[in-house]
Amino acid sequence: MPVEIICARARKAGILTVIDGAHAPGQIKLDLKVIGADFYVGNGHKWLCGPKGSAFLYTRIDRQELIEPLVVGWGWGEDRTLSFGSDYLDYLQWWGTIYIAPYLSIPAATRFQAEYNWPNVRKRCHDLVHQAIQRIDELTGLPSVYPDESGWYHQMAVAQLPPIPDIKSLKSQLYEQFKIEIPCIEWNDRQLIRVSVQGYNTQADIDALLGALSTLLAKSH
Repeated sequence: MPVEIICARARKAGILTVIDGAHAPGQIKLDLKVIGADFYVGNGHKWLCGPKGSAFLYTRIDRQELIEPLVVGWGWGEDRTLSFGSDYLDYLQWWGTIYIAPYLSIPAATRFQAEYNWPNVRKRCHDLVHQAIQRIDELTGLPSVYPDESGWYHQMAVAQLPPIPDIKSLKSQLYEQFKIEIPCIEWNDRQLIRVSVQGYNTQADIDALLGALSTLLAKSH
């Protein structure tokens, strides 16, 4: 998605932009200043290899006064117990007895990816996703949902499935019979399967998925 262009046009029109970037950190290069969104949220526990709970909220400086905490904490009010030198941080960063270990682990997660040449890992993962989508399209005989391969996905993509009476049942059978946990969804009158490949996935995983789909789709028709 051309988010930089969308955010720039929205700003000229006086429209606030909120980007759901849950899957971006660790999967693609991310520069929040370049994107220029008013608000951006992302997760560290998905592709960045951090633990659950390590999410973040970014707000442009000129929009920070619009954000108010649902739960007040140590930085709230004039008589502040703790101050980070910014109302935005004081109000939002430290509330109650929040468990901060997930946030403190992010530097270790980024060092891990740097040490193991993660750009190469991402490239390998992308190649596996691309292969999986092509093979699923060949299996079903359905066209790809993407106009071309370049730039439309990185480590996560979807493929169309033929009409299935119960898409939830397919998801359950993939796990119960083949121990494959994968999202199978229905959206906009289409049934889709979402393939995600992280550094720990291998060619054998893709082969297992295609074998399972071949078996189950044959049974459903």
